[in-house]
Amino acid sequence: MQAIEAVVFDIGGVLLDWNPRYLYRRLFDDEDSMERFLAEVCTMEWHAAHDLGVPYAQSCAALAQRHPEQADLIWARARRSEEMIGGPITGTVEILRELLAAGVPCYGLTNMEAETYPLRRDRYDFMSWFEGTVVSSHERVAKPDPEIFHRLLDRFGLRAETTLLIDDSQRNVEAAGELGMPAIHFHSPAQVRRCLEQSGLLTPSEDHCP
Repeated sequence: MQAIEAVVFDIGGVLLDWNPRYLYRRLFDDEDSMERFLAEVCTMEWHAAHDLGVPYAQSCAALAQRHPEQADLIWARARRSEEMIGGPITGTVEILRELLAAGVPCYGLTNMEAETYPLRRDRYDFMSWFEGTVVSSHERVAKPDPEIFHRLLDRFGLRAETTLLIDDSQRNVEAAGELGMPAIHFHSPAQVRRCLEQSGLLTPSEDHCP
């Protein structure tokens, strides 16, 4: 692998702890009913349209027409979106901070809704630390489509073979690999730190020893 010249971070699942269950556990009396709702009504397949720029107002209205008895639960997805954030994943945010301090250019590449991205950018300081960010809903194309990776590389003058992606989706990691980008499939901040230390991007520190 060539020396890494830039690091690209996914946001949800890597830097932000995002999960619809944080919201819906407040709205359901039992876990089974909540899981059934998320598997059959507000599914991840339905949500994918938001990452491509479809507004919540449009998608929730259409879904509520099909499931009028669950309209309030469906609209909660739009009206209470920030309750799906558990908070920053502090270990990864610290890694981002250390990379920047070491002079490593860092970028964001995120599948995120047009409505929620500005809210989170204002809410979490680290989202303004990047040299640049590519947001799927702004581009009308989402990971793992190769096009969004090409746009990132072209827009910021990055070379695939020297640009490292950190992402919690295996599909996205594989898509990056097919373009020649090295990638880390995120499982934990400790795992990412070990990989970055092994690659020489971070200096091992006694403070981070297990």
